[in-house]
Amino acid sequence: MRSPNILLIILDTLRRDRLSLYGSPRRTSPYLDEFATRAHVFRRAVAPAHWTIPSHASMFTGEYPSAHGMTQGDHLLTDTLPTLAELLAASDYHTVGFCNNPLVGVLLNGLQRGFREFYNYAGAVPNRPPSGDGGVGGRFRTWFYPHARRIAHTFSQSDWLFRVSLNPVLTPIWTRYVNFKGSTLNSLDDAERYWTAYHGDQPLFMFVNLMGTHLPYYPPADLLDQIAPGRRQDRHAYAFVNTLNRDSTAWASPRETPLADWQQQTLLDFYDAEIAAQDRALSRLLAALDASGRETLVVIAADHGECHGEHDLFGHTFDVHQELVHVPLIIRHPDFPNGGEIGANVSTRRIFHTLLDAANVRHKNADRSLLPLLEGGHDPEDGIAFSEAFAPSLFLRVMEHRDSPLIERMHLRSTRRAVYQGDYKLILRDDVGTTSVEALYNVAEDAAETRDLAGEQPDRVANLRGQIEGFMRRADQPDVNSIAVDETVVEHLRALGYIE
Repeated sequence: MRSPNILLIILDTLRRDRLSLYGSPRRTSPYLDEFATRAHVFRRAVAPAHWTIPSHASMFTGEYPSAHGMTQGDHLLTDTLPTLAELLAASDYHTVGFCNNPLVGVLLNGLQRGFREFYNYAGAVPNRPPSGDGGVGGRFRTWFYPHARRIAHTFSQSDWLFRVSLNPVLTPIWTRYVNFKGSTLNSLDDAERYWTAYHGDQPLFMFVNLMGTHLPYYPPADLLDQIAPGRRQDRHAYAFVNTLNRDSTAWASPRETPLADWQQQTLLDFYDAEIAAQDRALSRLLAALDASGRETLVVIAADHGECHGEHDLFGHTFDVHQELVHVPLIIRHPDFPNGGEIGANVSTRRIFHTLLDAANVRHKNADRSLLPLLEGGHDPEDGIAFSEAFAPSLFLRVMEHRDSPLIERMHLRSTRRAVYQGDYKLILRDDVGTTSVEALYNVAEDAAETRDLAGEQPDRVANLRGQIEGFMRRADQPDVNSIAVDETVVEHLRALGYIE
């Protein structure tokens, strides 16, 4: 039986609660809404981490951050954990990526392992599919791309260079002219053409990462008018957003003083318009997918969300609140054309197991696949999911130069972990030598997490705390050989140079 084509789309920095698909009163995602009518929509998907690198590493390896170890910007993915793309390539898939996030597509961190073709749209010299440009410009881009990538990697590893790049004078340069957010339109145009033109004998695995909803916010005028009529004429609001767009240090820093209501609403207006713009752009690829008529498993998810002042936090660097880790997850499988809704708590790290299951790649933890849930089957993880927030050290060092007292006051050096079970969520905070309960929430009744129930339900706190402590004991001894594949796949991995 031929394995299906697979399309994995990660909508970077996309809040679940701002999608009309998940109940937002604004029509921010009409094309995704339509696509989801023939798909399974997961109502309680939980990101394993709060920012790009650890979350992608989890989706690419099937492990939580404590196990795969990719918790900082200067970490390298261990070669003892084969990636999703490596295992699919070794199982005769043609693997290709179209990526807009520089943390995935530019840094030399191992997240590109296994892709036979990988196109990157971020940075000064984007790497796009061949266009027949054999002139001097094309040859120069081909020659210079590896050097530009190493330069960008160096900036991400150096405290001094990183701080310099965050200067408000320089931020507009690298965000607008050095393609910080890549190019949603170019990447989707290229992915659409690639999908339409591909007629290889191998099934296709295509990974697409879109960055349209990340700061800075420059939504198309027509969509800002549609989402928030009159906002474009509000000079006060525009001045506020433009100031934030230039202050990239503030994108990842808690607020010294809370945002005013009008400021928070302004940000959500611009953010929602960016969602609508990305949704409109994505519609062409989804239409091409349908027009091709190929049997394809499609998974659409977010790696994490974004804080806009909730809990006095901003960006996606220090916590595991709902606006950050409660993410969209949509799966459309050709065998289940009617779709449906899944209400169980599930970790998006299980995308790894789900895609391997669909591709008929045998592995030890196959029971973590989400495909049985599409048939109403039992969840082997019993509706329990975890999320972890390791404070990014590079941003902490930036904050030490900007607002050091805030770090201690808000415990920003601490690692935070959350466990979901049923309607409840417990957050623990690990300080040096101590672990304390930060909060217990009923997220079904209190999605904004405004009421801490820890003092009222000590037995539930004890039970959920035990879940996290058990999770940590397992993470302390990660099973780095947990992906057990058959000997044919092992030989393919050796031939491709992924293992010795």
